[in-house]
Amino acid sequence: MSAAVLGKLLAIIVTVALGWLAGRLRWLGDAQADPARILSNAAFYIFVPALLFRTTARVDLGQLPAGLLLAYFVPTLALLLAVYGVQQLRQRHRSGAEPALPAVRAISVSYGNAVQMGIPMSAAMFGEAGLGLHLMLVSVHGLILLSLLTALVEMDLARSKARHLGGASLWQVLRSTLRNTIIHPVVLPVLAGLTWNLLGLGLPALADEVLQLLGSAVVPLCLVLIGLSLAYYGLQGSVRGALGVSLLKLLGLPALVLAVAHWGFGLTGLPLSVLVMLAALPVGSNALIFAQRYRTMQAEATAAIVFSTLAFVLTAPLWLAILGRLGA
Repeated sequence: MSAAVLGKLLAIIVTVALGWLAGRLRWLGDAQADPARILSNAAFYIFVPALLFRTTARVDLGQLPAGLLLAYFVPTLALLLAVYGVQQLRQRHRSGAEPALPAVRAISVSYGNAVQMGIPMSAAMFGEAGLGLHLMLVSVHGLILLSLLTALVEMDLARSKARHLGGASLWQVLRSTLRNTIIHPVVLPVLAGLTWNLLGLGLPALADEVLQLLGSAVVPLCLVLIGLSLAYYGLQGSVRGALGVSLLKLLGLPALVLAVAHWGFGLTGLPLSVLVMLAALPVGSNALIFAQRYRTMQAEATAAIVFSTLAFVLTAPLWLAILGRLGA
């Protein structure tokens, strides 16, 4: 692993540690004030929507390579839906089930740290050409994964609410799911950004500057949030689940992407390397924001982010060695 990537990893760990220190010393208030949730809401309702709108409004849709996108998102969505389906089956046989749990687990195993870790990793390991491919994938990463997961979790919540209210028709469940999915701080800015993009309007300089400023706060805010969550929620009862999620994210997803991209789509060389290393990234901070949003598995999502980020030091060289053996 290059010095640049190790330096970025160290910076992430230090920032998370500062958040943990702030939580332990209660600089932002005690547990009753729940500062972690306040920061999470700020990220979810202000900063992340600004980042998503600006990204989708500016992305050049005509330049996105369809084959590369399919080679990455087909296996990624397959794993996402498999984890979601397994968790749904387990929920049926569990008392006091949490409707949002399947979607939270699914986002943890499929959504990687593609910005904080992914961008410097691609730049350091693959140069400008590799970084360009990485950024193309990242530009639709949230659009595809977050939109699908939002629809799934809102459908689960609508069904759960219908059961508690004595039952509801299929149309009522679908209508509630559709409304809550569209009017959502993740999906709505994505749809608005895509509409703006397709109309070819372009972003005024002032609007672009404001959106860029707000979007730049996402990374440090989310890293501090991880540390705060560690301090307030701890790891009790979450280690086993977090380790399972981390293993799937660091080993299962890149193995699946490698198999599908190489033997299914015939990719080799730089494109294959970029796809596999994108899949091999540790759990992204959006998993925690998602867990906070739906008040489900916050401690496990936090632990999975920390465990997978630390373990990435060992798993990244492993995947690079495998790619080297394949001549990528």
